[in-house]
Amino acid sequence: MSREHLATYLNDHLAGANFAVELLDHFIADGSEDEPVLVSMRNEIEEDRQSLKRLMAAAGVTESRIRKAGSWLAEQLSEVKFNAVDDARGPLQRFERLEALSIGIEGKVALWSALQQVSRTNTSLPSLDYESLRQRASNQRARIEALRLDAASLALANS
Repeated sequence: MSREHLATYLNDHLAGANFAVELLDHFIADGSEDEPVLVSMRNEIEEDRQSLKRLMAAAGVTESRIRKAGSWLAEQLSEVKFNAVDDARGPLQRFERLEALSIGIEGKVALWSALQQVSRTNTSLPSLDYESLRQRASNQRARIEALRLDAASLALANS
Protein backbone atom coordinates (compact mmCIF):
# COMPACT_ATOMS: atom_id res chain seq x y z
CA MET A 1 0.00 0.00 0.00
CA SER A 2 1.55 3.30 -1.00
CA ARG A 3 1.75 6.11 1.54
CA GLU A 4 -0.78 8.10 -0.48
CA HIS A 5 -3.17 5.17 -0.57
CA LEU A 6 -2.80 4.66 3.16
CA ALA A 7 -3.50 8.34 3.80
CA THR A 8 -6.61 8.22 1.61
CA TYR A 9 -7.87 5.03 3.25
CA LEU A 10 -7.35 6.28 6.80
CA ASN A 11 -8.91 9.67 6.03
CA ASP A 12 -11.93 7.99 4.46
CA HIS A 13 -12.48 6.00 7.63
CA LEU A 14 -11.92 9.04 9.81
CA ALA A 15 -14.59 10.83 7.78
CA GLY A 16 -16.90 7.88 8.42
CA ALA A 17 -16.22 8.07 12.15
CA ASN A 18 -16.93 11.80 12.10
CA PHE A 19 -20.21 11.07 10.30
CA ALA A 20 -21.15 8.43 12.89
CA VAL A 21 -20.48 10.74 15.85
CA GLU A 22 -22.56 13.54 14.28
CA LEU A 23 -25.35 11.11 13.42
CA LEU A 24 -25.41 9.77 16.97
CA ASP A 25 -25.44 13.32 18.35
CA HIS A 26 -28.60 14.05 16.33
CA PHE A 27 -30.13 10.72 17.30
CA ILE A 28 -29.49 11.35 21.00
CA ALA A 29 -30.69 14.97 20.83
CA ASP A 30 -34.01 13.75 19.41
CA GLY A 31 -34.60 11.81 22.63
CA SER A 32 -34.44 8.30 21.21
CA GLU A 33 -35.83 5.51 23.36
CA ASP A 34 -32.48 3.80 22.84
CA GLU A 35 -30.57 6.73 24.34
CA PRO A 36 -28.53 4.73 26.91
CA VAL A 37 -27.28 2.34 24.22
CA LEU A 38 -26.66 5.17 21.77
CA VAL A 39 -24.76 7.30 24.30
CA SER A 40 -22.55 4.33 25.12
CA MET A 41 -22.08 3.65 21.41
CA ARG A 42 -21.21 7.29 20.76
CA ASN A 43 -18.57 7.21 23.50
CA GLU A 44 -17.04 4.03 22.08
CA ILE A 45 -17.04 5.38 18.53
CA GLU A 46 -15.39 8.57 19.78
CA GLU A 47 -12.71 6.45 21.47
CA ASP A 48 -12.22 4.51 18.22
CA ARG A 49 -12.03 7.78 16.30
CA GLN A 50 -9.32 9.01 18.66
CA SER A 51 -7.44 5.72 18.21
CA LEU A 52 -7.59 6.23 14.46
CA LYS A 53 -6.34 9.82 14.80
CA ARG A 54 -3.42 8.66 16.96
CA LEU A 55 -2.62 5.93 14.43
CA MET A 56 -2.68 8.51 11.64
CA ALA A 57 -0.37 10.84 13.55
CA ALA A 58 2.06 8.00 14.30
CA ALA A 59 2.03 7.01 10.61
CA GLY A 60 2.62 10.62 9.55
CA VAL A 61 -0.80 10.96 7.93
CA THR A 62 -2.47 14.35 8.22
CA GLU A 63 -6.22 14.77 8.53
CA SER A 64 -7.87 15.84 5.29
CA ARG A 65 -9.90 19.00 5.75
CA ILE A 66 -11.79 18.24 2.56
CA ARG A 67 -12.86 14.81 3.80
CA LYS A 68 -13.73 16.26 7.22
CA ALA A 69 -15.92 18.92 5.59
CA GLY A 70 -17.39 16.33 3.25
CA SER A 71 -18.39 14.03 6.10
CA TRP A 72 -20.02 16.93 7.94
CA LEU A 73 -21.92 17.92 4.80
CA ALA A 74 -22.98 14.32 4.13
CA GLU A 75 -24.30 14.01 7.68
CA GLN A 76 -26.22 17.28 7.39
CA LEU A 77 -27.76 16.19 4.09
CA SER A 78 -28.66 12.84 5.63
CA GLU A 79 -30.48 14.61 8.44
CA VAL A 80 -32.42 16.68 5.90
CA LYS A 81 -33.37 13.46 4.12
CA PHE A 82 -34.29 11.69 7.36
CA ASN A 83 -36.45 14.62 8.46
CA ALA A 84 -38.12 14.90 5.06
CA VAL A 85 -39.46 11.36 5.09
CA ASP A 86 -40.51 10.95 8.72
CA ASP A 87 -41.01 12.75 12.04
CA ALA A 88 -37.96 13.28 14.26
CA ARG A 89 -38.90 10.26 16.35
CA GLY A 90 -40.64 8.37 13.57
CA PRO A 91 -40.06 4.68 12.92
CA LEU A 92 -38.59 5.08 9.43
CA GLN A 93 -36.13 7.75 10.56
CA ARG A 94 -35.01 5.58 13.46
CA PHE A 95 -34.59 2.58 11.17
CA GLU A 96 -32.62 4.51 8.53
CA ARG A 97 -30.31 6.10 11.10
CA LEU A 98 -29.61 2.71 12.64
CA GLU A 99 -29.00 1.22 9.21
CA ALA A 100 -26.51 3.98 8.36
CA LEU A 101 -24.71 3.31 11.66
CA SER A 102 -24.73 -0.43 11.07
CA ILE A 103 -23.18 -0.07 7.62
CA GLY A 104 -20.57 2.36 8.94
CA ILE A 105 -19.60 0.09 11.81
CA GLU A 106 -19.25 -2.83 9.40
CA GLY A 107 -16.79 -0.63 7.51
CA LYS A 108 -14.87 -0.12 10.74
CA VAL A 109 -14.64 -3.89 11.23
CA ALA A 110 -13.13 -4.06 7.75
CA LEU A 111 -10.73 -1.18 8.56
CA TRP A 112 -9.23 -2.88 11.59
CA SER A 113 -8.99 -6.22 9.77
CA ALA A 114 -7.21 -4.61 6.82
CA LEU A 115 -4.82 -2.68 9.07
CA GLN A 116 -4.05 -5.81 11.06
CA GLN A 117 -3.09 -7.57 7.84
CA VAL A 118 -1.06 -4.66 6.44
CA SER A 119 0.72 -3.93 9.73
CA ARG A 120 2.60 -7.20 9.32
CA THR A 121 4.56 -5.76 6.41
CA ASN A 122 4.06 -1.98 6.55
CA THR A 123 6.44 -0.59 9.14
CA SER A 124 4.86 2.89 8.97
CA LEU A 125 1.82 1.56 10.84
CA PRO A 126 2.16 1.58 14.60
CA SER A 127 1.75 -1.61 16.53
CA LEU A 128 -1.80 -1.66 17.90
CA ASP A 129 -4.03 -4.40 19.16
CA TYR A 130 -5.95 -4.48 15.90
CA GLU A 131 -7.71 -7.69 16.85
CA SER A 132 -9.21 -6.09 19.97
CA LEU A 133 -10.29 -3.07 17.93
CA ARG A 134 -11.89 -5.37 15.35
CA GLN A 135 -13.68 -7.38 18.04
CA ARG A 136 -14.95 -4.20 19.68
CA ALA A 137 -16.31 -3.01 16.33
CA SER A 138 -17.95 -6.39 15.78
CA ASN A 139 -19.60 -6.09 19.18
CA GLN A 140 -20.81 -2.58 18.32
CA ARG A 141 -22.18 -3.89 15.04
CA ALA A 142 -24.09 -6.66 16.83
CA ARG A 143 -25.65 -4.21 19.31
CA ILE A 144 -26.71 -1.79 16.58
CA GLU A 145 -27.95 -4.65 14.40
CA ALA A 146 -30.34 -5.79 17.15
CA LEU A 147 -31.77 -2.27 17.36
CA ARG A 148 -31.88 -1.99 13.56
CA LEU A 149 -33.89 -5.19 13.16
CA ASP A 150 -36.36 -4.10 15.85
CA ALA A 151 -36.67 -0.75 14.07
CA ALA A 152 -37.22 -2.51 10.74
CA SER A 153 -40.18 -4.37 12.22
CA LEU A 154 -41.77 -1.11 13.33
CA ALA A 155 -40.96 0.91 10.21
CA LEU A 156 -41.66 -1.66 7.51
CA ALA A 157 -44.14 -4.12 9.00
CA ASN A 158 -47.26 -2.57 7.48
CA SER A 159 -45.71 -1.30 4.27
